[in-house]
Formats: sequence, C-alpha cells, structure tokens
Amino acid sequence: MSLSEPTQRQISAEIAAAHESAATTPRHHPARDFAPYRGTLLRHPHQVPIPLTDDPEAAERTGPVFGVTDVTGLDADLTRQHPGEPLGERITVTGRVLDRVGRPVRGQLVEIWQANASGRYAHQRDQHPAPLDPCFTGAGRCLTDDQGRYRFITIKPGAYPWRNHLNAWRPGHIHFSVFGTHFTQRLITQMYFPGDPLLPYDPILQSVTDPAARARLVAEYRHELSTPERALGYHWDIVLDGPTATLPDPEDHR
Repeated sequence: MSLSEPTQRQISAEIAAAHESAATTPRHHPARDFAPYRGTLLRHPHQVPIPLTDDPEAAERTGPVFGVTDVTGLDADLTRQHPGEPLGERITVTGRVLDRVGRPVRGQLVEIWQANASGRYAHQRDQHPAPLDPCFTGAGRCLTDDQGRYRFITIKPGAYPWRNHLNAWRPGHIHFSVFGTHFTQRLITQMYFPGDPLLPYDPILQSVTDPAARARLVAEYRHELSTPERALGYHWDIVLDGPTATLPDPEDHR
C-alpha cells in the first residue's frame, strides 16, 4: 500500500456521503460505479446494453443446462466433500427462494462459494498468505424443494484483506447464485453474518444505500436451526424480484 491510497476514515466518509445523497434520490439497485468501492470505477459497464431484438430466446438455447441428476445430496454439504474434516466453525445455512409475492420458487438451482475459515479461497488468484484447507474447497449447490427451501452445511468463512484502500478487510460472507426461471435471470449476491464488526466498513455491502435492503443481506441466527454439538444455524431468504428483492452483488460486473 502506498501513502497516497485512501484510509478507512476517508472511505467511511465517502460511504456516509453516498448514503446521505441516496436518502434524497433513492435507487433500487446498488450503483455499478460506487466510488468507495474503487474497483467499480474501472470495471463497471460503460456501454449501453445490446438488446436481443432478433431472437430474445437465443441465449436460452445456447446457454448452460443441467438436470436434477446432476445435483447430488453431497453437493450441499461442503464439510463432506473430502476425506477429512475441514477446519473452522461448522454452520447450517437455510432459507427459502421466493418470488415478489412470497410464493416459493421450486426446483431452483442455488450455488454458493466462499472462503475457508482462515479467509482464503481455494483459487489460484487468491494469494492471501492464510492457510489453505485441503479438506475444504468452498463450493456447493442444491435444488430448492417444493416449499422453495434450500439448505447447506458449511464452515463459517473468515474475514480477509483486500486492496480497495489502506487496511481494508472484507467481512465474512457467502456468495450465492440463483438462476430464477431462466439462465438469463441469474442473480448473484452475498450473504453476511449478524454482529460482524466489519459490516459498517465494507464498501461492497455499503454500496446498498437503502438501510432496509442492506439489512436483508444479513442472515439471522436461529437457535432452533442449530444442531446440538454439531453446527450453528442461520436463516436467510432470497427474494427474486419486487420491492423486497434481494439485491445483486456489486462485484458481479456482468
């Protein structure tokens, strides 16, 4: 880090100013060029989207496909994908995928990926000098049931540093991907944990300037979902559209 890079105090001031501006001119989705999140200034789209006017369904016919037999029960338990036990705090994350009026979305493909308990991803581009866990690769998927419910067993991810500004740390989070009724409706978002002291300092979470929408990205601890002597339980619903929709991940620059 160079001395010219912004400090957390400067980033927090920019976040506060953005929130104050949003209070008078609210927006439904996070800004793709949210200034405190420095990477968006370089990577957000600058061109007008190209409409698929000739054949709107072409993307569906040429896109990826999957069948029910492609998803197994083991895919949803990230603690059983390797011969040994992963390190860290075991958790259960469950909730429902709903439409705008609260109806369950059945047979929905839900995918997650995350860092391990030390805050490191099992990916070649992650060079954070935290230990890798050979018994945890941090990716899972499942299909929602008839009530729109999903359920994962995993490890609570650790915080990790990133180079947005001086002393920048990302709070623990889990990435979610939900496809809606079509692959072109894919929603990518992030789930956070209650009580994390890093939440107010994170420009990615704080790019959601509506306090109510931001709160919907934080899971709820529910003691009745915890498994005795095994795992703590968290509940988090995903709403695909409407006024209470789960907002997309500003890191997803599609």
